[in-house]
Parts: sequence; structure tokens; C-alpha cells
Amino acid sequence: MRRFIRSPLTWMVVVELVIVGTLLVVAWNLVGSSLRPALGSPVEAAPQATGDDTSPLPDIPGLVGQPGRGPLPGLNLSSSFWRARLAALNRDQVLLAQLEWRLVHAGMSAAESYVRDVVLPAIERAEKSAVG
Repeated sequence: MRRFIRSPLTWMVVVELVIVGTLLVVAWNLVGSSLRPALGSPVEAAPQATGDDTSPLPDIPGLVGQPGRGPLPGLNLSSSFWRARLAALNRDQVLLAQLEWRLVHAGMSAAESYVRDVVLPAIERAEKSAVG
């Protein structure tokens, strides 16, 4: 029994079981937390206002009493919206392609100079020493 406890394989298995158990607990908690109902808006989470509120902060007249109006649900079908988004996407794509092109050419020139300055002279020296 003493040999079994002193074996490194035993401790590796124990540590592996602890790690896997910890990962299972974390995964279980993540799955459980994702299934809990979330609040739809921060208004639902706010405490109910009472008439005797003595808050030192003043009410903002532009926001009090007006319902929040956000974007409508669904796909935005406005052609100007899509034209602006696609133009920005095309600009970013061109910049990315130029960056990739510069990276590839820098890598190719570095490889060519390495072959020309390091590899070929070493091969030539090896051939000369083998012949002579």
C-alpha cells in the first residue's frame, strides 16, 4: 500500500480527477446560470418609487414621464443604413487585404534573403569541402 501511495502515477490520477471534477462543477454552474430567467429591462429591476423619496438628485425633465423609444425589433430595411454599413465593411476589407499582402510579401522577402545569404553559402561551402 505504501508503494501505491508513493507512486507518481497515483498522484497524477488524483490531480486529474480533481481538475476534471472542478471543470464539471464550473460547467454545471454555467449551464444552470444560463437557464435562469433574466430580467427583460433594467426598469423591472429598479425598486418601486415611493411618494416620500428624499433623493438629493433632481429629476431630468426630458426623461421623466416619457417612455423609452429604442430601435424597432427586426431587420432594418433602410437602403441608406445598409449602404453605409456595407461601405464601411468594404473599406475595412480593403485595409485587411492590403495588410495581408504586406505581411505575405515581407515574409517572402525574408525567406528569400535567408536562403540567399545563409543557406546557399552554407551549401556552397559544404560542396567545396566535399570535393576538395
